[in-house]
Amino acid sequence: MVAGVTAFPSSNHVEIVHGQQFAVTHRYVDLQYIGEGAYGMIINIREIIRSETVDSLKDIYIVQSLMETDLYKLLKSQELSNDHVCYFLYQILRGLKYIHSANVLHRDLKPSNLLLNTTCDLKICDFGLARVTNPRADLTGFLTEYVATRWYRAPEIMLNSKGYTKSIDIWSVGCILAEMISNRPLFPGKHYLDQLNLILATIGSPSSDDLKCIINDKARSYLISLPPKRKLPWERLYPGADPRALDLLDKMLTFDPNKRISIEDALAHPYLQQYYDPSDEPICEHPFTVEMEFDELPKEQLKQLIWEEAEAHHRRSQAEMAARFGRSPSV
Repeated sequence: MVAGVTAFPSSNHVEIVHGQQFAVTHRYVDLQYIGEGAYGMIINIREIIRSETVDSLKDIYIVQSLMETDLYKLLKSQELSNDHVCYFLYQILRGLKYIHSANVLHRDLKPSNLLLNTTCDLKICDFGLARVTNPRADLTGFLTEYVATRWYRAPEIMLNSKGYTKSIDIWSVGCILAEMISNRPLFPGKHYLDQLNLILATIGSPSSDDLKCIINDKARSYLISLPPKRKLPWERLYPGADPRALDLLDKMLTFDPNKRISIEDALAHPYLQQYYDPSDEPICEHPFTVEMEFDELPKEQLKQLIWEEAEAHHRRSQAEMAARFGRSPSV
């Protein structure tokens, strides 16, 4: 890597960082300034090893930025300040907004699936249980009950309601918010019924109107047979917590998924006011459809699709760099 020279091999291109020129090959992208020392400027650089042609593509590796820990481990080691809770929650919801805009349900949001680095950047991971959803269709029979670790599972999943929607992820985020506030899980059920009883003991028995979302007759009869339970005030459960955080928590942990707060309204909630910026909360330009979910694809077709996606991503990255530095991406 050379700084401040005028002639470079034809295989290199020039990147300018803080006024310094760096000659790099096309496998190095996203140069970012870190600092300077006795030996010159220090930059962060990303190396991307790409096959030259689709025919030469043999192996696939997914390489991601290093994230030093996750929210589960962090909560095991320390309590979070309200500022950290607010910032982490905003990032979760901002990421979830994009996921939902792609017509995707994550279905397994929990602290261990939220990665963190030393600068408090948060990333949502583990899409192994994620599914494409059709917002215009009845989801009954399409999506399975086996979603989400039990402690973060929405009640409509356990009660076999009339399908389920993106609101199941909102419930999970509510459970995570409560855990960030208190450093302990909100509903640590030992089994199916214990989980449901813990939920009802906290948010209270569902109203007759709430029960309309439950189509399973046995589940509805079971809920009706239970002794009525009053809702516990969140202020009693979490004394000293930010009242705005508790208000948002209450809107997330609503029994009826149709009354649960939407992702857009959650982001616009007063608790997140200092971070809320709709212009910087991207959505997916090309949402997935149910037809895109294939269990099996011919190897050559899958290979071609991966190649095309990698090429498109590379072009986007180059365009973003050009926009950032106000110049063409390569010289």
